[in-house]
Amino acid sequence: MAVREIAPGISAVGALDFDRRLFDSLIPLPHGTSYNSYLVKGRKKTALIDTVDPTKERDLVTNLVRSRVEGIDYIVINHVEQDHSGSLPMMAELFPRAEIVVNEKSEDLAVRLLETDPSRCLVVKDGDRLDLGGKTLQFFIMPWVHWPETMVTYAVEDRVLFSCDLFGMHYAESSLFVNDEKAGYLSAKRYYAEIMMPFRKNIADHMEKLKDIPVSIIAPSHGPIYSRPEMILDAYRDWISDDVKDEVVVPYVSMHGSTEKMVSRLCESLTERGIRAIPFNLPETDIGELAMALVDAATVVVGTPTVLFGPHPQAVYATYLFNMLKPKTRFLSVIGSYGWGGNTIEALKGMLTRVKPELLEPVYIRGAPGVEDLKKVEDLAIAIEKKHREIGIHQ
Repeated sequence: MAVREIAPGISAVGALDFDRRLFDSLIPLPHGTSYNSYLVKGRKKTALIDTVDPTKERDLVTNLVRSRVEGIDYIVINHVEQDHSGSLPMMAELFPRAEIVVNEKSEDLAVRLLETDPSRCLVVKDGDRLDLGGKTLQFFIMPWVHWPETMVTYAVEDRVLFSCDLFGMHYAESSLFVNDEKAGYLSAKRYYAEIMMPFRKNIADHMEKLKDIPVSIIAPSHGPIYSRPEMILDAYRDWISDDVKDEVVVPYVSMHGSTEKMVSRLCESLTERGIRAIPFNLPETDIGELAMALVDAATVVVGTPTVLFGPHPQAVYATYLFNMLKPKTRFLSVIGSYGWGGNTIEALKGMLTRVKPELLEPVYIRGAPGVEDLKKVEDLAIAIEKKHREIGIHQ
């Protein structure tokens, strides 16, 4: 990533990673990602906001040289996770006089994870300001977005919000700003679904805190910068709301075709009733796409056969993700088949410790589905239609 100016005295100096395809050994990255770092030069002081992943340290150093920076007085760490702070040890060595700006919780993590010298830490509280000379940085602590120590930094005079992971997207793009808002929306939704959705209630509270702050530019820690903040702010207001859509997500796995037949009939029956059905064949599914679909869906129906004495491991994985991501789904059910027995339904129900959707009567049959079994699947579609009508999303 070349050095590029966002506003007078404020430059992007981070790194692009076009080749990375997996994040946290879990999240697929179809478009790579970026590690955004920003340089803010005041008349008296200079601040570096966040660093980059350790694999891209050289890019950060190169960009700082190109910026002709004479020194850095403050290194602001909005979030201690290593994709943002992993180059802090090197930056602290290159700029030995720089103070490391953290909050109380991030100081502890920086010391533990990055072996940061506590004597170099400048601990800030919510709302504190730092005068750089003609440029003022203000800090807002926003715990659990998505770690407990996260904060955001606001450049007061230029109205630039350095939002850390909030409003970000995993997208390596040579353009500095979001140019294609449709593509940007989808990438940001995927990022929200995979990382931010479990914390939507916290995010709602934090966005309330920010609502009266004038923002002209949002500069996240991943992905392009928003020159039209309302695009992403409006999207987040929708995603974090309790509103759901007339949609049913059906993650399923089928070993010998029985569960697949039931899923096909369910999707057909829902479609006939004007309800959008979104099936995901789990062995072939990109979990990011599944997570995106969960953001809005009113209902989830898990399709699984019984393997030995419980649900198929792929269904266990999907149910675990559902429980951890905490979507605003209102209704949940299970369909599938078994050979001789097992406790598949009980096992899946027992995994739902963090979400409390209304459980609709499962359709779990022995062997291949016959006419009567498929009629029960249709009855489940009718029950879903009724529930969607009751909450006002289906006409």
